[in-house]
Amino acid sequence: MTAARDPHVPGVLVAVGDLVEDIVVWQDAPAQFATDNPSAIHRARGGSAANVAAFASALVPARFIGCVGDDPVADVLTAGLAARSVDVRVQRRGRTGTIVVHVDGAGERTMYPDRGAAAELNDVPAAWLADAAFLHAPSYCFAAEPAASAVLRLIEQAHEAGVPVSLDASSTGMISAYGLPGYLDLVAAIAPDVFFANAREAQLLNVTRPPFAKAITVVKNGPEATTVTVPGEPPQAVPVPPAPPARDSTGAGDAFAAGFLAALMRGATPVVAASHGHALARSVLLSPGATAHATEEGTVRL
Repeated sequence: MTAARDPHVPGVLVAVGDLVEDIVVWQDAPAQFATDNPSAIHRARGGSAANVAAFASALVPARFIGCVGDDPVADVLTAGLAARSVDVRVQRRGRTGTIVVHVDGAGERTMYPDRGAAAELNDVPAAWLADAAFLHAPSYCFAAEPAASAVLRLIEQAHEAGVPVSLDASSTGMISAYGLPGYLDLVAAIAPDVFFANAREAQLLNVTRPPFAKAITVVKNGPEATTVTVPGEPPQAVPVPPAPPARDSTGAGDAFAAGFLAALMRGATPVVAASHGHALARSVLLSPGATAHATEEGTVRL
């Protein structure tokens, strides 16, 4: 069945975090030091939260909350989200962030982020959370102030309003820079209803610890099965359907989160939602950056 936006879904999937420009460098040959390295370079929308909102917007009402620069790059990025029917709520100051994403021939990424204005989010109006059915926050939100405190306040408001919260581990680098004990305290304070991690992040965090006990934990492992653990139930392995080798895994985790959360909002169980996440993640593996490619029938399917 072709994926389509469900007009009967109550509420909005709200994603808070970064909207930046990705400069994606595709390189097939091993890098040569101190000389030219022929490559294909693409520019695309980036930022984990913005990607989640963009991918989810085809399935459920979606909103993005963040801070972007007061510059033409932000004009293009916000217009691109709005064109996908995302409700864009942004503050504007300074310079829009940029991430250089180096993608090797196996599709693996190495990222060089400059978050720019994305870290300057502050004093988010409570009205921006209106009609929310889910609030999603990547851990990148907590890498710098004032955004970290602003997002924590927004999460507190979501809990007070009875809005479930999902948290993405984002990266082992971010967790290590934050400090593992401090990050575990952060998770405990956020008390997410859903926690996303890849296998490396889950191993670093040991998601069997108490801060994760009340969350639906979703551990992705590339082409291997995703492990979904619902509180009080044994872990369940959800196989990943066979797919061509990835050319670029940028945005695949964000697409998975979008598909998973949209499916939950439409009444799916967590295990079924993981299958929807796999289908949407698969749609980005052959295109540069966090952009979807068409299936052989010409549409992205769930």
